[in-house]
Amino acid sequence: MGDALIPVILCGGSGTRLWPLSRRLQPKQFHALVDEDSLLQSTVRRLKGIGPLTSDPVVVCNEEHRFLVAEQLRAIECRNVPIYLEPEGRNTAPAIALVALSCISHKDDPILLALPADHIINDVLMFHRRIETALAYAQDGALVTFGITPTRPETGYGYIRKDASATGSNDHAQVYGVREFVEKPDLITAERYITDGEYLWNSGMFMFRASLLVAELRRQRPNITRHIETALMHRTTDQDFVRPGSADFLNCPNESIDYAVMEGAQNRVVVELNAGWSDVGSWNGIWEATERDSHGNVVHGDVVLTDVSNSYIRAEHRLVAAVGLENTVVVDTVDSVLVGDKDKIQNVKEIVAALERSGREEIHSHKKVPRPWGSYQGLDQGENYQVKILVLNPGAQISLQLHHKRSEHWVIVSGTARVTCGDRITMLNASESTYIPVDTRHQLENVGITPLQVIEVQTGTYFGEDDIVRFEDKYGRV
Repeated sequence: MGDALIPVILCGGSGTRLWPLSRRLQPKQFHALVDEDSLLQSTVRRLKGIGPLTSDPVVVCNEEHRFLVAEQLRAIECRNVPIYLEPEGRNTAPAIALVALSCISHKDDPILLALPADHIINDVLMFHRRIETALAYAQDGALVTFGITPTRPETGYGYIRKDASATGSNDHAQVYGVREFVEKPDLITAERYITDGEYLWNSGMFMFRASLLVAELRRQRPNITRHIETALMHRTTDQDFVRPGSADFLNCPNESIDYAVMEGAQNRVVVELNAGWSDVGSWNGIWEATERDSHGNVVHGDVVLTDVSNSYIRAEHRLVAAVGLENTVVVDTVDSVLVGDKDKIQNVKEIVAALERSGREEIHSHKKVPRPWGSYQGLDQGENYQVKILVLNPGAQISLQLHHKRSEHWVIVSGTARVTCGDRITMLNASESTYIPVDTRHQLENVGITPLQVIEVQTGTYFGEDDIVRFEDKYGRV
């Protein structure tokens, strides 16, 4: 097995069925849902130990999530990872094509392992074994997908219909030809799939040689290949970020790799995987994938229960107490609370749609908003004022900027700050403050070794983030 194996982490997706924790600016892959790591971090960590020829991963994500990805990778000591930035999500086919075509342009032809960033896999050793099985088939020219052994009639997943008999086995892994990919079924159809025994859940994980994928794209979807090739010709790089040409990428069709390539390919096989997999596509899915107590409950945070069973209770911001509940989901965040029947909780997407029609901010971001320099959290807002708390990491700085419609008053809570205000530079410590007038260039920098906490009081007529004129920015946002 002499081919390099490059994991391609697909970090798109909005995760609306995990609202109110998952928001568009911080979707589910960036949250810690079952342990201390986010789903993205867990996906990267479980790659360790696959084999000596496995390269560092490549990540494909949305432009607006780039600093979340970079910071979460840095936090687990995963550095110098290429991060391809999509100006807007175009599904998995264009995302994987970015990496495949980039490899070929560098005269490389590795095996690519495409993995969504938002899955749970409990049996990592079994996962590694099945990857080794798949690698042998990919090296022989097959397009490989991974099918999950179904445990119930599931209407939230697509399915793979396998051949009646296995094409081979390796370490007890069953490998089948693929007869067809089928869409998410209704309940009666899903029950028939389970009875037939010919169907596996479609995991959304794939393995193939880069040149083979590109050849299939040229044959089946030449428009995707053409737009991605042009986008890569116009790409720019900034540190670890790779930005394909925006206009070219946005002209690319929105298609999954299943639909664009796998459904029309010839030499395709499915490796059956039974490794405690879940795509955590709903709160019920998290409940199923997490260890439960003797009453069938999963709790997170400051929770007190009496006479509660088979429920998922999550407290992100305050004490949550529940009495006499069964089969219920309760999720508390700083600005929203979700309560629902566990068996119907996937319908939270209808709540999200209603909030979007109403123009509610609660679907876009949390009160605490991550930034490349740290984070800010809204504390209060009125007609002519807004109050935030800013937390800057050591060595971090906000951009040199000004505002046309608001002034700012900074009060240092803890840490040491260097403040630029017009032509004046001052050093401020805890309990000291400064004032930034309208239309004045200013910058805040943490020059200490601990986080810098600042209370920011804004006064004016408009407080939107688009009232920022940047002149210099170490994070490339000018």
